[in-house]
Amino acid sequence: MSKKYWVLLLLSLLSVITFLDRNAISIASVRITTELGLTESQFGWILTAFTISYGLLEIPMGLWGDKFGEKKVIIRIVLAWSLFTALTGFAMGFASLLFIRFFFGAGEAGAYPNTAVSIRKWFPVDERARAQSFIWMASRIGGAITPFIVVPMQINFGWRVTFYCLGVIGILWVLVWWLFYPSVAPLESKEVKSGTTSWRSSINNKNFWFLLVMYYCYACGVFFFISWLPKYLQNGRGITEKDLAYSAALPFILAAVGCWLGGFVSDRLVKRIGFNWGRKIVPVVGLSFSGMMMLLTLATADNSMAVIFLALGLAFMDVTAPVAWAIATDIGGKASGAVTGAMNTAGLLGGTAASLGIGYLIAWKGSYDLPVMILAFQLLIGAGFAFALKAGPSLEK
Repeated sequence: MSKKYWVLLLLSLLSVITFLDRNAISIASVRITTELGLTESQFGWILTAFTISYGLLEIPMGLWGDKFGEKKVIIRIVLAWSLFTALTGFAMGFASLLFIRFFFGAGEAGAYPNTAVSIRKWFPVDERARAQSFIWMASRIGGAITPFIVVPMQINFGWRVTFYCLGVIGILWVLVWWLFYPSVAPLESKEVKSGTTSWRSSINNKNFWFLLVMYYCYACGVFFFISWLPKYLQNGRGITEKDLAYSAALPFILAAVGCWLGGFVSDRLVKRIGFNWGRKIVPVVGLSFSGMMMLLTLATADNSMAVIFLALGLAFMDVTAPVAWAIATDIGGKASGAVTGAMNTAGLLGGTAASLGIGYLIAWKGSYDLPVMILAFQLLIGAGFAFALKAGPSLEK
């Protein structure tokens, strides 16, 4: 197997660990809030602490990777977030958990921008959506397996031990990365088209801003699934903890398929109809259908159908992810770490608004349906901005 596919495998494993560590707190949310005596709005702040620190450091960590290289930066950030994953198990109340999750988010910042830097150096422009599809498929696999790991562990050993074990997994990955990731990538020393753009010229491009708004809308929906899905299923739909693993996993299983499909379809369409429509048609269709699925979730009283609609909603939503990251990498060129970091910062703003806003909406109205309705319309707005976006290598000029 070519060395670039071994690199892609390592990055995909990192993506699994990223979402395993990130989603664990949501799966354990009922036990954590009960033991620590947290309100819904306080738990919303716990989730928001992650998104704030993560968002603030996305661009600096991307710039850091552009300047010093992705290998060293990724080692540092994975070690940092693994430490704070383990420290989550030591939280004694609202203040300590808020502090720990803030620095956990700071640790995870830069993971995906530096992954994009690596992909830019190992894969040519017409293969990047497919490469990103494996990264984002892996993230959803991480989300899918989280309930099957966290639920049995917290039932048998408690939620604290679960976080200790998750921290160790990240440290083991760092050891493999340090030993086997090459210091120089094959495309790094070559003059490639995607390497001609500066950070400043990127932010002066209106398509850059269209991309950020689209990703903001997309991320609002994704963070509902990452942060609030278990509580929505348990408290909003009355699903028991025993059935939670399967109900919470299905959306992420289908989302993994959506991520894979989005990247492969986009690269195939690029060859048939060109970069502009080959890239943007995927998020236009995906976000539109996702919004419809979220509305159908509200329209059914049957929990099984609701879980299916939610799963389809995330699957359609996630065809956007690999394509958005491929577009951002094309826009950024040698500044791809910073540009993808900026895009992810926009997503984190959406995540902050969703994580915090949903908690307050539930506390205010006592309903879990209103946030889902708002998110559905945000996804449709995101589809509109995807339609307005002009994608392709021409953006690099």
